[in-house]
Amino acid sequence: MRFDHIELADKEIKFETLRYACESIGLVHAGQWDYERAMFDYKIVNQGDVYYLRVPVYAIKGEIPKDDSIVKLMTPILGKHYYPHGVEYEGEIFSQQIIDKCNKKLELLKTNLENNTDV
Repeated sequence: MRFDHIELADKEIKFETLRYACESIGLVHAGQWDYERAMFDYKIVNQGDVYYLRVPVYAIKGEIPKDDSIVKLMTPILGKHYYPHGVEYEGEIFSQQIIDKCNKKLELLKTNLENNTDV
Protein backbone atom coordinates (compact mmCIF):
# COMPACT_ATOMS: atom_id res chain seq x y z
CA MET A 1 0.00 0.00 0.00
CA ARG A 2 1.31 3.44 -0.96
CA PHE A 3 0.80 6.60 1.11
CA ASP A 4 0.72 9.21 -1.66
CA HIS A 5 -1.63 11.53 0.25
CA ILE A 6 1.00 12.32 2.92
CA GLU A 7 3.06 14.24 0.33
CA LEU A 8 6.50 13.24 1.56
CA ALA A 9 7.74 12.03 -1.83
CA ASP A 10 10.29 14.22 -3.64
CA LYS A 11 11.31 16.19 -0.55
CA GLU A 12 15.07 16.74 -0.43
CA ILE A 13 16.82 16.86 2.93
CA LYS A 14 20.12 16.15 4.68
CA PHE A 15 20.45 12.51 5.63
CA GLU A 16 21.34 13.45 9.22
CA THR A 17 18.16 15.54 9.56
CA LEU A 18 15.99 12.78 8.12
CA ARG A 19 17.58 10.11 10.31
CA TYR A 20 16.96 12.19 13.43
CA ALA A 21 13.35 12.96 12.41
CA CYS A 22 12.66 9.29 11.67
CA GLU A 23 14.36 7.80 14.71
CA SER A 24 12.64 10.27 17.05
CA ILE A 25 9.28 8.68 16.12
CA GLY A 26 10.42 5.06 15.93
CA LEU A 27 11.36 4.63 12.27
CA VAL A 28 14.66 2.75 12.17
CA HIS A 29 17.49 2.96 9.65
CA ALA A 30 18.82 -0.55 10.01
CA GLY A 31 20.72 -2.78 7.64
CA GLN A 32 18.72 -2.15 4.50
CA TRP A 33 20.88 0.43 2.74
CA ASP A 34 23.68 0.87 0.28
CA TYR A 35 25.55 4.03 -0.70
CA GLU A 36 22.70 5.27 -2.91
CA ARG A 37 19.50 3.99 -1.26
CA ALA A 38 18.14 3.50 2.22
CA MET A 39 14.96 2.51 3.99
CA PHE A 40 13.53 3.72 7.29
CA ASP A 41 11.25 1.07 8.82
CA TYR A 42 8.56 0.97 11.46
CA LYS A 43 7.66 -2.57 12.51
CA ILE A 44 4.05 -3.26 13.49
CA VAL A 45 3.00 -6.55 15.08
CA ASN A 46 -0.75 -7.15 15.08
CA GLN A 47 -2.40 -10.44 16.05
CA GLY A 48 0.72 -12.43 15.18
CA ASP A 49 1.20 -10.76 11.79
CA VAL A 50 4.17 -8.49 11.07
CA TYR A 51 3.88 -5.36 8.93
CA TYR A 52 6.48 -2.80 7.90
CA LEU A 53 5.84 0.85 7.20
CA ARG A 54 8.76 1.88 5.01
CA VAL A 55 10.07 5.28 3.97
CA PRO A 56 12.50 4.76 1.08
CA VAL A 57 15.09 7.40 0.14
CA TYR A 58 17.89 7.75 -2.37
CA ALA A 59 20.99 9.92 -2.42
CA ILE A 60 21.08 12.84 -4.83
CA LYS A 61 24.30 14.32 -3.43
CA GLY A 62 26.92 12.40 -1.48
CA GLU A 63 26.66 8.88 -0.16
CA ILE A 64 24.45 7.25 2.44
CA PRO A 65 25.01 7.12 5.46
CA LYS A 66 27.12 10.30 5.54
CA ASP A 67 25.36 12.97 7.59
CA ASP A 68 25.86 15.74 5.05
CA SER A 69 24.58 13.78 2.05
CA ILE A 70 21.32 14.99 0.52
CA VAL A 71 18.57 12.43 0.01
CA LYS A 72 15.25 12.50 -1.76
CA LEU A 73 12.27 10.83 -0.13
CA MET A 74 10.11 8.41 -2.07
CA THR A 75 6.48 7.49 -1.41
CA PRO A 76 6.08 5.62 1.90
CA ILE A 77 4.79 2.05 1.58
CA LEU A 78 3.22 -0.56 3.84
CA GLY A 79 3.82 -4.26 3.44
CA LYS A 80 3.14 -7.52 5.22
CA HIS A 81 6.04 -9.80 6.12
CA TYR A 82 5.87 -13.46 5.15
CA TYR A 83 8.54 -15.71 6.61
CA PRO A 84 10.88 -16.67 4.94
CA HIS A 85 10.02 -14.89 1.69
CA GLY A 86 10.03 -11.25 2.76
CA VAL A 87 7.67 -8.29 2.58
CA GLU A 88 4.76 -8.17 0.12
CA TYR A 89 3.27 -4.81 -0.85
CA GLU A 90 0.79 -5.67 -3.60
CA GLY A 91 -2.51 -7.49 -3.19
CA GLU A 92 -2.61 -7.19 0.58
CA ILE A 93 -5.62 -6.06 2.60
CA PHE A 94 -4.68 -4.02 5.67
CA SER A 95 -6.94 -3.33 8.63
CA GLN A 96 -8.04 0.25 9.20
CA GLN A 97 -6.25 0.14 12.57
CA ILE A 98 -2.90 -0.53 10.82
CA ILE A 99 -3.56 2.11 8.16
CA ASP A 100 -4.49 4.69 10.82
CA LYS A 101 -1.32 3.92 12.79
CA CYS A 102 0.79 4.40 9.65
CA ASN A 103 -0.97 7.66 8.74
CA LYS A 104 -0.34 9.00 12.24
CA LYS A 105 3.34 8.02 12.11
CA LEU A 106 3.80 9.63 8.68
CA GLU A 107 2.04 12.83 9.74
CA LEU A 108 4.45 13.02 12.70
CA LEU A 109 7.37 12.56 10.32
CA LYS A 110 6.04 15.25 7.99
CA THR A 111 5.65 17.65 10.93
CA ASN A 112 9.18 16.88 12.17
CA LEU A 113 10.61 17.59 8.72
CA GLU A 114 8.61 20.80 8.28
CA ASN A 115 9.87 22.06 11.64
CA ASN A 116 13.46 21.44 10.56
CA THR A 117 14.03 22.93 7.13
CA ASP A 118 17.77 22.20 7.12
CA VAL A 119 18.66 21.07 3.57
